[in-house]
Amino acid sequence: MMDNKKTNCPLNTVTRDLMKLSANTGNVYETTMIIAKRANQVSVETKHDLEKKLQEFASYSDSLEEVFENREQIEISKYYEKLPKATLIAAQEYEEDKLYFKNPAKDKGNF
Repeated sequence: MMDNKKTNCPLNTVTRDLMKLSANTGNVYETTMIIAKRANQVSVETKHDLEKKLQEFASYSDSLEEVFENREQIEISKYYEKLPKATLIAAQEYEEDKLYFKNPAKDKGNF
């Protein structure tokens, strides 16, 4: 697992050559699915991390049963909003060969 907060991933959209990007798999759609699945993993990890940090500062009201946000929660939320999007992180990891993937349909005959 990569520390997504310390990545040198760009914050803006990056144009990529899909044919060059899909050289490892030979299939643009398979490459897209690999990146999409990794982006989903990154997104879930980030969301879990954010919720965990926000719970540390949560203050509960006994009478209204509501959670009130305080300044620390707002600052943490702003910090996470400025992080690179999960799709950009996943695409960069794929380009840098930091992702392990396999296609069970292609590997059936390799036992």
